[in-house]
Amino acid sequence: MGERDWPVAEAVDTERLLLEPLRVDHAEELAPLLDDPALHEYIGGSPATPEQLRERYRRQTVGRSPDGREGWLNWVVRHRDSGDAVGTVQATVRLDGDRPVAELAWVVLTPHQGRGYAGEAAAGLVGWLAERDIRALVAHVHPDHRASARVAERLGLRATDERVDGELRWVAP
Repeated sequence: MGERDWPVAEAVDTERLLLEPLRVDHAEELAPLLDDPALHEYIGGSPATPEQLRERYRRQTVGRSPDGREGWLNWVVRHRDSGDAVGTVQATVRLDGDRPVAELAWVVLTPHQGRGYAGEAAAGLVGWLAERDIRALVAHVHPDHRASARVAERLGLRATDERVDGELRWVAP
């Protein structure tokens, strides 16, 4: 897997959820939901304007970093029955030598938390990555966010002592 042949996000189905590849037009639907003060506090950022959120979506839908060294994979997570957006999952894929490594992230919107959606969506993403022989996984979890730690544990990741921007680095054994 080189700089030019990163995988492209495709739809992923789980028991209760549908992972739909992120498109720019999702910004109108999701930006108000993701512009949540608690979420901004968690990720250490300031509240974004609607235009900044739309620009973020435009960047994320490109599929790769501007230098071509990373593949950017982003999905909107929807409830299968209602079609409601419940969150997002992401994987940033880069090469470590010849081995592709995926850095995972997940967000479940406040009204949908506590239902196991993050773990189910992240597990669906990990299965999709494994089908493409991407098995080296990394996540960065805020040390005070127990729900995200449970998702990382469900994915088979283990916490390390390393911190990145204040978050603990979790890796596949």
